Amino acid sequence: MCMFTVAALAQAQPLAHYDVYRAASRIVIDARLDEPAWRQAPPVGDFHFNWWKQGEKEPTLVRLLWDDENLYAGYLCRDRHISAYVTERHGPVSKDDCVEIFLSPNPEKVTNYYTFEINAIGAMLNRCRTDWWKGPPTWEPEGVRYRTTFHGLPRKDEASDDDHWIVELAIPLRNFARDAAHTPPRDGDQWRLNLNRTGGVTNRQSSTWSPIAPPATSFHTPQAFGTVRFVNRRPPR
Repeated sequence: MCMFTVAALAQAQPLAHYDVYRAASRIVIDARLDEPAWRQAPPVGDFHFNWWKQGEKEPTLVRLLWDDENLYAGYLCRDRHISAYVTERHGPVSKDDCVEIFLSPNPEKVTNYYTFEINAIGAMLNRCRTDWWKGPPTWEPEGVRYRTTFHGLPRKDEASDDDHWIVELAIPLRNFARDAAHTPPRDGDQWRLNLNRTGGVTNRQSSTWSPIAPPATSFHTPQAFGTVRFVNRRPPR
């Protein structure tokens, strides 16, 4: 099927929208999400199981925040079967329990986007899918800080007490200066992005924040990315 048809169908259902508020206080990247700033930030909303056939639809709760230096993402993944085995940098982390954020800082050129993919034990894969990047398939963003609940383990096997896992992520906004209108963003600036999650061995599922309509079968469908608006004030109480 041609790319135009895929894009048209991907836009057939409403895209997700979220206001990203300024962090109200300091955020420590420790995979705990217990700072007041996180408690005040609203969740992005339910994830969509675009290709679901069977199994449990385990929920994902994500909050986003920003300040002059970073975009912050906090993922809380409900999961009774947590597994992850990929440890190498830029390895195939989506085979494991994994979360992802795909970012397009220029909504007028949504096919220019950046990926951050992190499994439950802290291995990360990055790609820069832009028209100006002439380097290898993978990409090295500057200054990214992140932690997962099981960060640094050589592997994570399923356990009887599995309940949830967390990823906390700080991405320096300077990484997007080639595509964003402003870094840091100005009040009201809009970007496009999607938030994704893949399952591990048992009850393997795929879900996204902004829905991806058929016949598209990949997270790499930028036309389906949702819209986020940067709001230069703290979240409403």
